[in-house]
Amino acid sequence: MKSSEVRKKFIEFFKSKNHVFQPSSPIVLKNDPTLLFVNAGMNQFKDFFLGNQIIKESKVVNSQKCLRVSGKHNDLEEVGHDTYHHTMFEMLGNWSFGDYFKYEAIRLAWSFLTQELAIPPDQLYVTYFKGDEKQNLDSDTETKKNWKSILNEDRIIAGNKEDNFWEMGQVGPCGPSTEIHIDLRHESEKKGINARDLVNQDHPKVIEIWNIVFIEFNRKKNGQLELLPKKHVDTGMGFERLCMVMQNKQSTYDTDLFQDLINYVANTASVKYGERTNTDIAIRVIVDHIRAIVFSIADGQLPGNTGAGYVIRRILRRAVRYGYNYLGFKTPFLHNLVDFLAKQFNNFFPEISNQKTLIKTIIKQEEKLFLNTLGKGLELIKVSINKLNDNNIMSGKDAFVLYDTYGFPPDLTALILKEKGLSFNQSEFDTEMQKQKSRSRSASEINFGDWVDVHSVPIVGFVGYECQLHIAKIVKYRKVIFNDQEKYHIVFDKTPFYPEGGGQVGDSGVIKSCETDIEKQEIIVTDTKKENNIIIHIVDSIPNNLKENEYTLIPDYEKRSLISRNHSSTHLLHHELRQLLGDHVEQKGSYIDSDYLRFDFSHFDKLSADQIFQIEEKVNKLVISGLDLNEFRRLEIQKAKDMGAIALFGEKYGNNVRVIKFGNSIELCGGTHVNNTAEIGLFKITNESSVAAGVRRIEAVTSSGAINFINSQLNTLSEIKMLFNNSDNLINSLKKIIHENKELNNLSEKVKKSNLAELTQSMFDEIVDFYGYKLLVSELEVEPGVMKNICFQLIEKFDNIFAAIITKWNNKIIINIAISKKLVASKKINASNIINDIGHHINAKGGGQPFFAVASGNKESGINKMIVALKELLKSF
Repeated sequence: MKSSEVRKKFIEFFKSKNHVFQPSSPIVLKNDPTLLFVNAGMNQFKDFFLGNQIIKESKVVNSQKCLRVSGKHNDLEEVGHDTYHHTMFEMLGNWSFGDYFKYEAIRLAWSFLTQELAIPPDQLYVTYFKGDEKQNLDSDTETKKNWKSILNEDRIIAGNKEDNFWEMGQVGPCGPSTEIHIDLRHESEKKGINARDLVNQDHPKVIEIWNIVFIEFNRKKNGQLELLPKKHVDTGMGFERLCMVMQNKQSTYDTDLFQDLINYVANTASVKYGERTNTDIAIRVIVDHIRAIVFSIADGQLPGNTGAGYVIRRILRRAVRYGYNYLGFKTPFLHNLVDFLAKQFNNFFPEISNQKTLIKTIIKQEEKLFLNTLGKGLELIKVSINKLNDNNIMSGKDAFVLYDTYGFPPDLTALILKEKGLSFNQSEFDTEMQKQKSRSRSASEINFGDWVDVHSVPIVGFVGYECQLHIAKIVKYRKVIFNDQEKYHIVFDKTPFYPEGGGQVGDSGVIKSCETDIEKQEIIVTDTKKENNIIIHIVDSIPNNLKENEYTLIPDYEKRSLISRNHSSTHLLHHELRQLLGDHVEQKGSYIDSDYLRFDFSHFDKLSADQIFQIEEKVNKLVISGLDLNEFRRLEIQKAKDMGAIALFGEKYGNNVRVIKFGNSIELCGGTHVNNTAEIGLFKITNESSVAAGVRRIEAVTSSGAINFINSQLNTLSEIKMLFNNSDNLINSLKKIIHENKELNNLSEKVKKSNLAELTQSMFDEIVDFYGYKLLVSELEVEPGVMKNICFQLIEKFDNIFAAIITKWNNKIIINIAISKKLVASKKINASNIINDIGHHINAKGGGQPFFAVASGNKESGINKMIVALKELLKSF
């Protein structure tokens, strides 16, 4: 059975049981500070479990894109070493939100596996939660009883809390689970070992295929459990594993999901999959990782240096590294795999084929950058090897610098060293890594307190489209500690404060107590964010008399007005970019605050000055024309698309959406906007640059910000004119200056070369014979670049010279040591080692290669001692 048929059977089976199909959310999470990526099917339904959002459908089925790079069985560095774990995978799931519970969930799962897919029941084993006395958790006897009515008790296994009690996190919804495992061993392997003894024992052929969670508790901050008002069912079945079962394969990598990719990589590398362990691992790493990379970029997450972007870059570089090390791929190759995925997922995840060119461009550029890094890393390792002492062990700190500063992987460092009979100090490396993790953790750790309920009233949410202030009640609050600073998060039943989202910054403003409050409290709101679909107001302190009072919420509307102008301008800009450059232009990110706007979009070339001028001119025409805002709220998403509204890749939309229309510019958007484009006043582009391969960025200002920018430019121009005595033709004056400067530079270079030749020739007279080779020790007053040039001329002219040249430059003492390569080989002399041995006389630190090294110090009085020490040292060679 093809993988596409397996997925279809699952979805159609549950649709026939009155479940509503819910498309996968983007793999990159937004509005959830606890996760970077979707790592389970339940993530998009988290709000329903937490009670922050009401779901219309009580029974749902879906196939969710997931990404895991840490946790049980999901250490990134282990993926590829076995034949069944992955970074990116699909999670098939069915859900009940306050509808059916254990009895129905168990029977639906059993019916699908044994009847719909015809999996033999004698291959299946199940687990249930046996309880935990220490946690005061009872055994899930109800689940056990349900299973006993279906299959023999010897196939029902009691499981511990780690395997059979699911928790969303340290706090939140949780409950016992039941797992379904399958025994895929051959008959000969089954003799003597009962599969029940191999369940949850990491056996590669006795594996979990379905996990069914019964969410009935809420874990509080103090660790206590309380019953939820409604019970839910959350199930997850690994799509890749199910395909392996249905295609009678021993590995997920042997299924049709991976075979085209594996064959292409193996053929390109001229190897055969299944013959050598190292090449097999490399191929599995590549075909697994490309899926994670492609789906993440398709959903809007570009490789980067922080957060989710860093994770994607790390995955990509791991794939490149394995191709480089074991398959001989010294040039970009990963991007060639995108075509296979675009074709494979076209009918179910069309976002890949829709953005195929952009995805390939981004991946190829990332590959080029890292392959350059690998080349530099190899040179740095050579330098480090030359500094090694007799024990042949590189410092773990040096290995960590290679990893942390240059992105050079430690396992690649270990491999290169091993080939030379060397190693690095793993313990030192681990210590440095732990220090870095501790620094990162302490810098980013947020301590959330429990929510404290104040008023039990429905949360309406944002009402800021209709009003500029609003009277509201506090529903709940919590204390938050971040970077040793204490803040509070407050949730109101209604709020005019817009939360950060869609690129727009969150509102700030004030909370005022009502007229009846004697204290007349006023609390500053510093920011507003959305978390799990509730709007959080961030404040330094909470009001008094929480239960008694209502509060007036007043956003800073002067700031909001500026933000709205900038937000509406991004829509006009997006429209004109597509008009001028083509429909391939898609928004890839934005940042909108009161000072300026930033807009990232897909495009492969730098914009010319003429294109920037045209875009700016066209946007300003739309501003001047005074287009009215046409707003459509709670429009069915299909109707919105039918009217031409642009939906952004990587955004998750509900069934009903808000549409913002200015003339022919039509977008799905939840942000705040002007009522008429004339309110924008003026639009001015301040910068155009590259963000990543295939992604450009435009920065712009509007209204008074645009006027201030233009005035600043005019003031600068006026100052330049004054420097040129108010020249009537400033351009010609500048061209003349540039030309004259170029002529002077050319003349200066000729003089330098002439002086250098004379200086080098004069130094030849200072060379003396010293213990069988030529020696030059000289002090000069020249810039470091000239000194280095002289050194290389010396070792090029003489094949047995040792030169030490010292200069004073910018209050530093600089010593260069140059040794002819023949002398390095015959005498086993190392310039880098020597410079470190004698450099302490001038408080110098430095290094280099065996034939050339540099050190810089600040102790002038030690120069003579250093020269004496150098000559004594040379006598020993």
